[in-house]
Amino acid sequence: GVITYIRVIDGRLHPRERIVMISTKTTHELLEIGVISPEMQPSSGLGVGEVGYLITGVKDVRQSRVGDTVTNAARPAAEPLAGYRDPKPMVFSGLYPLDGSDYPDLREALDKLRLNDAALVYEPETSGALGFGFRCGFLGLLHLEIVRERLEREFGIDLISTAPNVVYDVLMEDGEEHIVTNPSEFPTGKIASVREPMVRATVLAPSEFVGAIMELCQSRRGAMLGMDYLSEDRIELRYTLPLAEIVFDFFDALKSRTRGYASLDYEPTDDAESDLVKVDILLHGDPVDAFSAIVHKDKAYAYGVAMASKLKELIPRQQFEVPIQAAIGSRVIARENIRAIRKDVLAKCYGGDITRKRKLLERQKEGKKRMKMVGRVEVPQEAFIAALSSDSAGGQATKGSK
Repeated sequence: GVITYIRVIDGRLHPRERIVMISTKTTHELLEIGVISPEMQPSSGLGVGEVGYLITGVKDVRQSRVGDTVTNAARPAAEPLAGYRDPKPMVFSGLYPLDGSDYPDLREALDKLRLNDAALVYEPETSGALGFGFRCGFLGLLHLEIVRERLEREFGIDLISTAPNVVYDVLMEDGEEHIVTNPSEFPTGKIASVREPMVRATVLAPSEFVGAIMELCQSRRGAMLGMDYLSEDRIELRYTLPLAEIVFDFFDALKSRTRGYASLDYEPTDDAESDLVKVDILLHGDPVDAFSAIVHKDKAYAYGVAMASKLKELIPRQQFEVPIQAAIGSRVIARENIRAIRKDVLAKCYGGDITRKRKLLERQKEGKKRMKMVGRVEVPQEAFIAALSSDSAGGQATKGSK
């Protein structure tokens, strides 16, 4: 089971006592308690100021949280020790195995990984494009990268990770509230307000790059809090930024504009109301949930144009013309057309009457019209991977910002 390391602040713990984990409100029997010197050695108990370990036979690491307060079940403490906060996921991303048959291996790998990373949150998710996978919650971008690297290196699973996004709080006009972690969960109907998480960001950089940094932060909807010169050639900038703007490629853009000299630190603050919309991508009139995104109203057109042009390159030509549209609700904001593959039906006509050629062309025209009414667009797996993976999307965004 789980071995918990503890430090006794007040009172004394003995073996075979019943204890309570305050944050989870669970009661366990203390099977073994002892000290580490350097191997684990059982003892008759631990007193004030002593450091050791305890074993309760708990098999689930989520029931033994780092920073939690342990107290006696018969004489419980009035309040927990200060400083503990339940780890709250800030960034969400979908993890899908490249090969669908690796799904059970991915589930087992995530279960094992959570044994020594209690902050990892995940739940099963199905995508029409990528098959079975998991919707994972991370503390930040670094946490996401570490988990993905460990899954690929330690467990040998090839993964597709979708572009990271954050949690939105959507309030409808009838008073109903929705928590949205995925664009496909964004509600339809009359929306009163949308709130998104904000962060307080601190940027340290040489003073020669102050203009480039300010321009970058303002383009990402940042509000300046203050600026201090730490020395003649070193500056500190403080901004309030939406978390959604920095979880994607903000750090890459910051490094490229400052030749690698800038450093970034951020901490979450309160949510703020923003003018956000959901952009849907429609193929042949049918929305494809996997390509949807929640973006600011001012950037919706740019996202729609970029996604439509990217899909035009990735989706192969069909027997009929396929329109790719980006829409906000029922209003189309961008469109690209994939031209139809045209078979040369006149190839067998080496001459002869024009009416014969016209008859063949009319028959082809009717067939194309019928195909357009009943045809379905087959999107290859490679197109979904290229359009959805955070690497290619981030690369394109960074390339465009330079």
